[in-house]
Amino acid sequence: MITAAAADLLARLQDKHGALMFHQSGGCCDGSSPMCYPDGEFIVGDRDVLLAVLDVGDGVPVWISGSQFEAWKHTQLVIDMVPGRGGGFSVEAPEGVRFLSRGRAFTEAEMQALAATPPVTGADFARGVRPPPSDTHIVGNPIDACPIPDAPGG
Repeated sequence: MITAAAADLLARLQDKHGALMFHQSGGCCDGSSPMCYPDGEFIVGDRDVLLAVLDVGDGVPVWISGSQFEAWKHTQLVIDMVPGRGGGFSVEAPEGVRFLSRGRAFTEAEMQALAATPPVTGADFARGVRPPPSDTHIVGNPIDACPIPDAPGG
């Protein structure tokens, strides 16, 4: 998922840079940030996992390494943006904002639904496999996708 504010930034970045992609960083250099690259500038490995194709512009794939996916497969990741300077390699770096991953644990029902559809790996994607169509990935605010337990309205 992606917040509306991050989706707006992503659309502006697509206008500047063309097709884009995300790779959820595994903690090196810039921490665990979603890194945004011109599509194809980051080499997707055979065991990387496609988390989603965001419905922004012509679609923006979001990848994560296979080993990191195993640690995070129970978590709904939401790409948001916040003020500040992000990773030097990510295309939003000169914009004065940075992409940020937020998350929440999937419910048991969500985990069962996810188990019914195996993840698409880089090797699968190279063979033409694509994830099934889904509803929009855009949420108004992070709290809409990652409610705070016991919070008013959450």
